[in-house]
Amino acid sequence: MPPKKSKAKSEAKPSKSKDDAAKSEQAAQDSPEEVKMYATNDPDETTDETSSKKRKKATGTDEPQKAQRRSGRGAPKSQPSQEQLLRYMLSTAARELCQPEDETEDIAKRGDIRTYSSGAMNPFEELLCSVILSRPISHRLGLRTIRTVLNDPYNFNSAKATRDAGSEKQHQALWDARTQHKDKTADQIGTLAEVVLGKFTAEGDEDGTQMYKVREECDHDVDRERDFMQSNIKGLGKTGLDIFFRRIQWTWPKAYPFVDDKTIQSLRKLGLPEDGEELKDLVEKYWDVLKVEDLAGDDEATKKRRAFTIVLERATGADLEGKHEALLAAAADAQ
Repeated sequence: MPPKKSKAKSEAKPSKSKDDAAKSEQAAQDSPEEVKMYATNDPDETTDETSSKKRKKATGTDEPQKAQRRSGRGAPKSQPSQEQLLRYMLSTAARELCQPEDETEDIAKRGDIRTYSSGAMNPFEELLCSVILSRPISHRLGLRTIRTVLNDPYNFNSAKATRDAGSEKQHQALWDARTQHKDKTADQIGTLAEVVLGKFTAEGDEDGTQMYKVREECDHDVDRERDFMQSNIKGLGKTGLDIFFRRIQWTWPKAYPFVDDKTIQSLRKLGLPEDGEELKDLVEKYWDVLKVEDLAGDDEATKKRRAFTIVLERATGADLEGKHEALLAAAADAQ
């Protein structure tokens, strides 16, 4: 690990009023969008130019110019039908629009590696990924961390493998991932493995991949499962649980069909149903033409749940990457 840097003496700064200090503290905590909103909503920051624009809009003098600009934009872009969109989202071609560019590059360099967006994962891997993605880091850093811990030389693919790796290797994996909050995340991963082996693992699952005991203890009741997991896993909150159940529902059918709050926003941008039952019905409606024979699952019902889960993941991925419009365009152009 790199040596700790000595702290430099801070330069003296002019004193601030209590109101200014409060604003500065709030701005530091807010996201860029929130900071922008905070600034533009301050009545003291309104300029003469802004006031002039408001007066112009009120008198209607700006409307002809807007109409003229709108008329020169050309024909609207073609939109895919819901059938086209679902078919494209379930194709391998859609993957690159739903994952970060560095993940695409990593796959090209390293070949057949495990990533968050490729292939089915066991319940422990899903829980591990949910813990990582619920940390206060960017989605892209989270996915890079996942690619690091699930592949050589770490292969944290089960609770037993993660625990047996030991604290030093767990910490080294997070340093290799070049992410943030390395030590806290490494400690959380180590604790997670211990909890899964001690409280979530039933007979026949010695490696702790399936977490059978969670479902047995809770009689397959999703609300009880969420409470049971949250009460036993330190740091696992609503966000992490939402990510986990969004992904696991194809193998835990009592959780199906589930759409979390974040994914609702992503589906809305694509023009797909935001309600789980409605989206499920849409997949059912077009099932015979979706061409998804290679999906994971031993029977058709499981494959349909798997398809539903992939649609949610790719909607969220495209949204996080700012590529939902590109996804719509590609779906409209696809044959």
